[in-house]
Amino acid sequence: MHARLLSLLLCLAVAGCATERPVDNGTEGEPLSATPTPPNIIYILADDLGYGDLGSYGQKLIATPNLDAMAVNGLRFTDHYAGSTVCAPSRCVLMTGKHTGRCFTRGNYHDKETGYTIAMPEGEPSLPRLLQSAGYQTACIGKWGLGPPNSASDPNTFGFDFFYGFLDQRHAHNHYPDYLWRNDKKELTGNIMTDESRASILGAGVAVERKAYANDLFFEESTQWIDKQAKDGKPFFLYLALTVPHANNEANRLVKHMPKGAQEQRGQEVPDFGPYADKDWTGPNKGQAAMITRFDKQIGELSKQLEGLGVADNTLIIFTSDNGPHAEGGNQPAFFDANGPLRGIKRDLYEGGIRVPMIAYWPGKIAPAVTDHISSFEDILPTFTDLVGVEAPAQITGISFAPTLLGEGNQAKHDYLYWAFYEQGGKQAVRLGKWKGVRIKVAKNENAPIQLYDLSNDLGEQNDIAKDHPGIIAQIKTMMEQAQTPATFERWRYEWEK
Repeated sequence: MHARLLSLLLCLAVAGCATERPVDNGTEGEPLSATPTPPNIIYILADDLGYGDLGSYGQKLIATPNLDAMAVNGLRFTDHYAGSTVCAPSRCVLMTGKHTGRCFTRGNYHDKETGYTIAMPEGEPSLPRLLQSAGYQTACIGKWGLGPPNSASDPNTFGFDFFYGFLDQRHAHNHYPDYLWRNDKKELTGNIMTDESRASILGAGVAVERKAYANDLFFEESTQWIDKQAKDGKPFFLYLALTVPHANNEANRLVKHMPKGAQEQRGQEVPDFGPYADKDWTGPNKGQAAMITRFDKQIGELSKQLEGLGVADNTLIIFTSDNGPHAEGGNQPAFFDANGPLRGIKRDLYEGGIRVPMIAYWPGKIAPAVTDHISSFEDILPTFTDLVGVEAPAQITGISFAPTLLGEGNQAKHDYLYWAFYEQGGKQAVRLGKWKGVRIKVAKNENAPIQLYDLSNDLGEQNDIAKDHPGIIAQIKTMMEQAQTPATFERWRYEWEK
């Protein structure tokens, strides 16, 4: 097995196994027919993993052999985008198929009384509910972050038959929580917190005694759930939403409450530093690398489980990240070149904040290749419904990229992609073919200037050429106006929308 993996990685290094797959310029045509046997779907979402954090995307210091092997044998996307540059809105785009100018949850905001993210209203498109209608068993394991218990957008109400993990994203900062949710009930983990080590009413903070690592629990639950579904012979959809390598944002100020052996990690909490223990790095940098290599190993084990159950050839695995890399909890993204050739990190609408790695792996169905098809989280819902033969809701903004996955030639394209962000003075961005428009400090000024970059020869967005292309700027301005609708919740509106 070791020799086989080494061979795959060598193949990746010389780019001999993956070929560029051209993207058809055709228009949207007939919906793709569902595959003869609807595939099982496992969608794995890392938290705050940068575009350059995997070996298959250029990482030199952090080992990710299993994901790199999947990239060689699957489809590696070079131009895939998260739904937003922070957690909650990115996940809302993923689950509803609507970009941040249309979806409900457009920012990381917590209700002051309950501590939870504001619930989405009834009637929002729901990816898991659509898959349920096609006969799928559905599970969300990991971080939810889109609504409190007993609301219209808690996981069970929203369409997941099974949920295990964090309901609230701030609670999910704590990698050693004292409880997690199993469906609608709290379940103790064995980790111990004190009043002094808590930072929020929901359990953000640090554990004074550490017994169980949340992401290890997520993989254990996933293994058990997959085993049951495979034995029952039912098609399944697993949304495995990891909380690594996100930092424990509260750890730096509460580090004195952590066990002595864990204090060096600070915000990058992990059971051990693994192969990085003897590196001459800071503790948080060791922890960051160890988090990534740890989940890479666990994904490899999950893939072996599918093979052992005899369902690997009918299971689509997609791996990606919810936004760009973070600089929190002592982590230093520049040390790892975590955003690769891109400018910006989490909370930026430059490429480094929103362009993310994505690997699609489906043995026998997806040919090894690299694609530059421009896609986004809003496209996941129509892609999955396309594959299983369910009609997507009319109000979504996403477009299925199932033809790209299956190597067909009728791939429709977006006219443009759009993002709105409501922190740091407000930001907007548009991807229009090779062009990228970015507008900052827009919250108080709907006519703030638009920066323009030609990504075909300036991937790092270093040269603003807006003054040279007034026609393109006018197009992008129109697109921003068309895409942006006032949010239902006033907190997620620019001042000129109120």
